[in-house]
Amino acid sequence: MEWYFILAIIAVGLFAGFINTLAGSGSLLTLPLLIFLGLPANVANGTNRIAILLQNIVAVSSFKQQKAINFKENIWITIPAIIGSLIGANLAINLNEDIMKKTIGGLLVFMFFIILYKPDRWIKGKAGLMKSKPSIIQIIVFFCIGLYGGFIQAGVGFFLLAGLVLSTGFDLVKANAVKLLIVLAYTPFALAVFMYNNQINYKIGLILAIGNMAGAFIASRLAVSWGPKFVRYILLIIVFIAALKLVGIIDWLIKY
Repeated sequence: MEWYFILAIIAVGLFAGFINTLAGSGSLLTLPLLIFLGLPANVANGTNRIAILLQNIVAVSSFKQQKAINFKENIWITIPAIIGSLIGANLAINLNEDIMKKTIGGLLVFMFFIILYKPDRWIKGKAGLMKSKPSIIQIIVFFCIGLYGGFIQAGVGFFLLAGLVLSTGFDLVKANAVKLLIVLAYTPFALAVFMYNNQINYKIGLILAIGNMAGAFIASRLAVSWGPKFVRYILLIIVFIAALKLVGIIDWLIKY
C-alpha cells in the first residue's frame, strides 16, 4: 500500500473518531473510503468494526479517567440495549438499504429540531432521573434504541444520545461517555461474527484504528474541558450534515 493511502486512512479515521465520540455517524466517512480502497461492502463493514472497537476503548478510558463515567451506575442501561440489538440484527436480513437511508435521514431531521428545542435540557442536564438501576421506562427506551441499532445501526449514536439526555437527565458530555460505553459493550459481538466469516482486512482496519483512536482521545478531552455547550453545537452540525447525506441531498448537489 502506498504511503499516501496510509496517511489518508489515518486522516479520515481521525476525523471519524472525533465525530463518533462527540456525536455519531463517523462510519459515513470510513465505509466509503474502505470501499474506495477496493474492499467489498461486507468486508469494509467488518474492517470498520476494528477501528470502532479500539476507538471506543480509548474514548471510554479517557472519559473514565476524567470521571465522566460511573460503571456501576451506567452498566445497567447497557443490558437492555445489547438485548435489543441482538433481536434487531435478526430482523434486518431483508431490509431495503435505500429506504433505510431515507428513514434514518428523516429521523435525524426530526432530531435536529429536538436538539434545538429547550437547549438547557441538553446543556445542563437534569439531576435525579437516573437511579442506581434503570426504571421500566428507561429499560424500554434503551431496549428500543438497541433494537433500532441492531436493525438499522447507522445513526444509532444520535438516538443513544437523545435517549440518554431525555430519559436519564445526563448532560451531553456524560451522555456521550455512556453512549460510547454502550457501543463498546456490543461491538465485540458484531466483530466476532465478521471474524468468524473472514470478512475483515486486519491491516487496513488497524491503520484506520490509529486515526480513530487519536480522534476519540482528542474529542473526549475537548468534550470535558469545553463542556456540553460545545458538544451541542458539534452535534447539531453533524446531525444536519448526516441527515442531508442520508436523504440524498448532498449527493444530488455534488452531481449537479
